[in-house]
Amino acid sequence: MSARTEPASLLARTRPIDAGAPIVAAHFLGSTVVFVLGEEALLFVPQAGEERGVAVHAGSILASESDGKRVFTAGDDGKVAVSDASGMVDIVATDAKRRWIDHIAIGPDGAIAWSAGKQVFVRTPRGETRELELPSSAGGLTFAPKGLRLAATHYNGVTLWFPNAQAAPELRAWKGSHLRVTFSPDGRFLITAMQEPMLHGWRLADGRDMRMSGYSAKVRSLSWSARGEWLASSGSDQIVLWPFQSKEGPMGKQPKLLAPYEKRAAVVACHPKQDVVAVGYEDGLVLLVRLDDAAEIVARRPHDAPVAALAWDSAGALLAFATEDGKAGVVTL
Repeated sequence: MSARTEPASLLARTRPIDAGAPIVAAHFLGSTVVFVLGEEALLFVPQAGEERGVAVHAGSILASESDGKRVFTAGDDGKVAVSDASGMVDIVATDAKRRWIDHIAIGPDGAIAWSAGKQVFVRTPRGETRELELPSSAGGLTFAPKGLRLAATHYNGVTLWFPNAQAAPELRAWKGSHLRVTFSPDGRFLITAMQEPMLHGWRLADGRDMRMSGYSAKVRSLSWSARGEWLASSGSDQIVLWPFQSKEGPMGKQPKLLAPYEKRAAVVACHPKQDVVAVGYEDGLVLLVRLDDAAEIVARRPHDAPVAALAWDSAGALLAFATEDGKAGVVTL
């Protein structure tokens, strides 16, 4: 945020919310925002109406994803739960050994993936469960944008797996611990955030490696721009955006750097339709930043706790934010 000028503000269009507990994620079901609390419950906040808490897990919630109609959660109670907009909760999987389920992914046609230790499970659209053993504990899961193909990160690389195929899983190797993982929207690239302050990627057509470094901290948040031309990331005292417009991706190119600030960016979330990215910093500041001219709008002023979650509704008309101490809000654009 520039020290020379005060950016425009959306503060007057913000509905403040106090969850009364730490928040770890946020998702939209239509115009209803669902805040995932660190322990046991979800907080449903409709655009019009009262907030409502729903108990989901008997312990910590370790992961969550949404398909826009339901919120899927995983917890240290060894369960995968699914909650709809009405607050109805179903348990869709329970680990036989009651191990922590620490990662989850949502795939095409209702497929679900989750992990417990070194084991990864996929429930196919037909309701069949497949299982895969990784070389080490899973660090992240994601489905490819097309076809039933899962990427599971672990120590020294990523395993690519077609659960419905007889072919052996395929390894993309690179030394180190790989955590978060994402496919480019066109399916041509696979990117991981590592334990070290860097990203690593592969061009899937030929397996060529891409090393994206220069961060001051571990990258904890990744988000693709509306047309898939930019990958926004946290891990620095500004937004780091890697270019993916060409067939080479970011190879040999420098990232675009936006919204420099005195604190590190903690969470990024790209607008679903426009070239705008929301960014939350470690002191609670939330900005909206336009990619073409770097114009900034304040959605939340700095406070105390780091921003823990950002989420857009599907139309890009509502932005939800939350901080680690349970303070949250919904901005109407």
